[in-house]
Amino acid sequence: MASRSFTINVPATSANIGPGFDVVGLSLTLHLTLAVSYPLLPPTHSYVHPTITYSGEGVNEVPLSAYKNLTTRVALYVLRCHDIRSFPSHLVIHVDNEIPFGRGLGSSGAAVIAGVLLGDTIGKLNLSTGRLLDFALMVERHPDNVTAALVGGFVGSYLKELDEEASEAASVPLSEVLPEYPPDADEDWGLNPPVPPFGIGHYVRFPCSESIRAIAIIPRFELSTAKAREVLPTQYSRKDLAFIRRRQVFNLQRLAVLTTALGQSPPDPELIYEAMKDRVHQPYRKSLIPGLPEVTTSITPASHPGLLGICLSGAGPTILALATGGFEAIAEDARKIFESFGISIDWKVLQVAGGSLVQENVN
Repeated sequence: MASRSFTINVPATSANIGPGFDVVGLSLTLHLTLAVSYPLLPPTHSYVHPTITYSGEGVNEVPLSAYKNLTTRVALYVLRCHDIRSFPSHLVIHVDNEIPFGRGLGSSGAAVIAGVLLGDTIGKLNLSTGRLLDFALMVERHPDNVTAALVGGFVGSYLKELDEEASEAASVPLSEVLPEYPPDADEDWGLNPPVPPFGIGHYVRFPCSESIRAIAIIPRFELSTAKAREVLPTQYSRKDLAFIRRRQVFNLQRLAVLTTALGQSPPDPELIYEAMKDRVHQPYRKSLIPGLPEVTTSITPASHPGLLGICLSGAGPTILALATGGFEAIAEDARKIFESFGISIDWKVLQVAGGSLVQENVN
């Protein structure tokens, strides 16, 4: 019997990179991998629901129903927006995940991009990169992680100001884009989802020196993005506004430098260390991550040769250190600081990754 199989690889990401809050992201060499296969059956064949198996990070946390799993729900959303109502019969997906959950390494963004690519590949839609990003942004409303996961490298992104009709479509509640499927859901439930407008997100890839490595210093506790956002102010008094403006200018100045500095060869530690500082989000999140200020201020290029800069990875709690050498000394000294706060860590030296890949297997 003829069949089709393919593999999807999506990288982890680190967002913000210090001053680039909700603007820049960096793809990293931890991956979410989907091995997908299904037989090519005639339409008259009786339908069998998808089977999902899972290994790696989050193995005990991920739902294995195609109508509850984030990746397959996104894939079904993409298919139904193109008048394909269901997955192929006897679809089998094995997911292997290297990206820790709730650590600020883009696990949910990777799952969303995997879902968009899964829907695109199953449906043979051949969507452009921009259109793939439109679908991802209907689910993950901040562009930094999903853009870096899709295209790879060091990426800056923004949400385009849309016309009234497109803005209304892009503001559809997530509950309508990805509805909560009931226990008895099947391929006939939740049809006709809202189709994304064109051109929601735009991006540019910045140069990044091949000598740069990323040290992910990963505390052994989860911190949800929602909880990390809760500590950020939602409104300011008039008295606060001048202070906030100074913080924003501080970040904008450094971001303008950072987008060029990481591409220089050799990278300049003095320039980059200062350019990776932040005053917009990290000061508020330090209460959620004991040891954060101590790690980011005690480990410097002067004390640790090879270090370029250090910051919170996304919403945290992972700390991201960019470096050209001295990886173990940087990580171990961070471990000692966290240990003094009663927190254990893991650490990994990663490279800047390329973008997501889909590879068809020849049967």
